[in-house]
Amino acid sequence: MTTLQSVVRRRRALAAAGAVSAGLLVLSACDKPTPLATVTVGTASVHSEATCGGEGETLKTTDLAQCLKNKDIESIKVDPDDTVRFGVDPDIADEGWTILMNGQPLTDSSTKTYRTVPGSVFFNAQYGASGDSTLVTIKDGEQNVTGLWSFKLEKDS
Repeated sequence: MTTLQSVVRRRRALAAAGAVSAGLLVLSACDKPTPLATVTVGTASVHSEATCGGEGETLKTTDLAQCLKNKDIESIKVDPDDTVRFGVDPDIADEGWTILMNGQPLTDSSTKTYRTVPGSVFFNAQYGASGDSTLVTIKDGEQNVTGLWSFKLEKDS
């Protein structure tokens, strides 16, 4: 009976070692996700990986224009009386980031991980808004753009 128990123990040990090896193999095949950007309004929030780039390499100008046309983006309702909060991973903040509204800079570049903007700005024609929705993009990098994270802000009045 002792021999049978030792065989069972060896099999269990081999099975455990095989499972660990398989797990490590699966993890090594995974790509590192791009940093996240988050938009929060009141208690609601949406977050996204990069719409384009986000992996530290400079994007081409032609890629940037195409990326800003992307329609498959997260959306969030914004009451003009609310404050819109933008948060970015430290990897984004380190390079400096700017909030764009409909492709135009809304803020100066910042290395902070958190910014706030009054909700009314996103629906004010004075700032280039038109209609009841606005495309807001977080641009990573000051001179060399390395990533874009886009969100659609929809007026909730």
